[in-house]
Formats: sequence, C-alpha cells, structure tokens
Amino acid sequence: MRRHHCRIRPATLAAILALALIAAVVPVTNATRTTAPATAGSLTLTAAAPATERWSADLSVIDRDDVNVRRTAAGLRLREARAAGRSPRSPHSALAEGMLLSAPRTLARPATRVHAEINADVPAGASAEAQVRGWRINGWTEWRAAAAGVTFDRPVSRVQTRVVLTARAGGATATVRGIQLTADATAAVSAATPGLTYRVYATRIGLVGELTANGRTVQPRDHFVALPSRRGLSPLNTGDYTVRVCTTTGSRCEYAPVWDVGPWNTRDDYWNPSAVRENWKNLPQGRPEAQAAYQSGYNGGRDQFGRTVLNPAGIDLADGTFWDGLQLATNAWVDVAYLWTGGGPRAVVGDGPLNIRTGPSTSYGIRGLAARFANVPVQCYVTGQSVAGPYRTTTRWNRLATGQYVSHAYISTVYGGTVPVC
Repeated sequence: MRRHHCRIRPATLAAILALALIAAVVPVTNATRTTAPATAGSLTLTAAAPATERWSADLSVIDRDDVNVRRTAAGLRLREARAAGRSPRSPHSALAEGMLLSAPRTLARPATRVHAEINADVPAGASAEAQVRGWRINGWTEWRAAAAGVTFDRPVSRVQTRVVLTARAGGATATVRGIQLTADATAAVSAATPGLTYRVYATRIGLVGELTANGRTVQPRDHFVALPSRRGLSPLNTGDYTVRVCTTTGSRCEYAPVWDVGPWNTRDDYWNPSAVRENWKNLPQGRPEAQAAYQSGYNGGRDQFGRTVLNPAGIDLADGTFWDGLQLATNAWVDVAYLWTGGGPRAVVGDGPLNIRTGPSTSYGIRGLAARFANVPVQCYVTGQSVAGPYRTTTRWNRLATGQYVSHAYISTVYGGTVPVC
C-alpha cells in the first residue's frame, strides 16, 4: 500500500512541541487519575499526584507467617479470642492477640512517609492497628503504627503492612474490612544513633511446643530472643531484626533473631530515644519499663497490663541461646546490641547455629553462635581455611563487627553494601 507523506510546517511543529512540553509538566489531578496493575500484597495502585501512591492492603491471604487470624465475610478477625497458655509474666497471658503480615510492596518511586486508614469495627476491650515498615539499602526499618503517619529517616523503596488484633480473653474481637495506604515524599527526620547497645536483664523463655508472637512453634534448644515491643519483631523464618547478645565479660555472644514479644510488656521499645519510644517516654533510653518498675517502683511497680513486675527482665532468651550460645546457668545481666539500628553490610546465616570463631579457621576457639536466619554485620573478609558448606566451598571468612569470624560457606546472602577485603 502506498503511504502518503505530509509535511509539517516549522510554525506548526513549534506549536506542537510547546503543547507537548506543557503537557509534560502539568501535574496529575484527581480528574486525571490512572491505575496500574496490582503487585503482590496490594490491590490497585492509584497515582493521585506526582510522588504519591495509594493502594489497599491485601487482607485476603492467610498463610504460615500469620498468627491467630481468619478471614470472614465481614472482614479480618481473631481466630480464637482467648489468651495463650503462658507464664504469668508473659504478655501473651494477658490478651488474646493475632497478626496478619502482607507481602511487601515495591513503590514506583522512593518515599519517606506512609499513612494508613483502617476501616474496622472495634468493640470495647479490643484493638485493631495497622503498622508499616520500609526497606532501605541496609535493611528494614522498625515497625510503626501508621494511623497518624510514619516518617522514615531516609527514603524507602518497599513498604510492608501488618495488622495487629487484640482482645480481652473471651471478649469480642475487632473486624477489619480494609486498609488504605498512601506513600509520598516529605522532609526526613534525623536518623537514630546507629549500633545501639544496652545492658539489660535476661531470662530464659522455655515454653517448648508453644507458639511465639510471629507463629513459630518453640523447639527444644531453640535459638531466638523476645523483646517487649512488636516494633522489632521479625516475620517467621527471617532475621530482619537481629540482636547480638553477650555475657557481660564478652566471653560468649550469640546473634539471634527476634521472634517473640516480651517479657512483661508489648509496647516498650526501650532502645529508642524518647522522641520515638512508644510508651514511658520519661524513662532513660535503654531502661526497660520492667526494670524501672522492679527496681524503683516505676508505674506503681506494674507492667502495662497492671501486673506486679517480679523481675527486671528486658529480654527473653530461647533455651538454645541461653544454654548453648551464652552458656548461662541462670538468669543474668547481658549486653544487647540492636543491630537494625546500625548500618553497613549484613550477612544472612543460612544454616545454623553457626560457630563464631576467634580466627579464620576451625582450629580457632569458639566465642559463641550465630543462629539460623540471623543478620550479622560484616566489616570485611579474609582468606582462611577452605570450608565446604551448604551454599559453597570457599576459603572466605567474614570478620564481624566484634572482630570474630564466620565461614562464608554458611552465608545465604549479603546485602547493604559491598564487603571489602580486610
């Protein structure tokens, strides 16, 4: 077929280009909204304005990383409105609780602020909260309640949402019909001091066969810890939030993921400064509320549930962490580093518990353990003994921030930057 060619006059071409330029810089308004295909963990994205994204959290998928929730025709509810059979000091004995974790959403552009609107029926004695966290180059931020908006200290490229439901034992449960989220860019707040470390009192968890707050069935000689705030709670089978817990002499340490909530409280992120800390903002940073209640009668000597605090615990250790990692015989004071508050490359332990050694060979002494899924900070790497592991055979040994070494043969991945040669 013969094609007909038309010639555009210079004046006409200039007018067309001018119109195109104007169209390129006119912001999208509510009258010109467009939608894009949904990604995992969301329904539909609506671009309401430049640098703004809106989507709905997907509450329909209940799987292994969700705890004690069910989907009904009315919405998301607790599956069982009864408290778990825990010891009197456990926060799980005070309330029935459940949690749904959505799939992470990759943003079309980095954002520094996320806001959530929750549509729910919440009877007296129950609660329903939407929480979010953001992915940065060196890992996830802490979880934050998003109803009033969350501002991150630097732009995030992914956002994950979770819903936390609580109810009085045997009482009515909330029903969540939907959650709408908005991400945009705003002025970032100052970053917290990296690598926070505090000395707190540690107790042993025990409770073999029971469920943790993130849905793990506690195993004999298990390796994880509990902190009294969900802000640092890792999803099931991850070490997104990992602590390094050491004896006060430094002779033994373990890197362990945070898989449970407690002891005593559930809203005491005591490692954070007052401006960020969820409750008890008048306590010194690094002082658990249970410690203040036990030692000086703070809050009338009671926890957030009104129970008399019987020890100053700020961390719980699973049996393997307690006996094998730190080789403790009884409850004790320990030094805890909250590793997600730091920066730099992180190595994920793919198989463990992995021995931490004083040098790059199995002939060197063992100074502790790194639990499976733990995210450990790596300074650099050296060449040492060849080791055949589940991921590779290699002579590479990673030197950790404390100067000890782990074989790279047991590391599943490294993120947060390039690891240099020592």
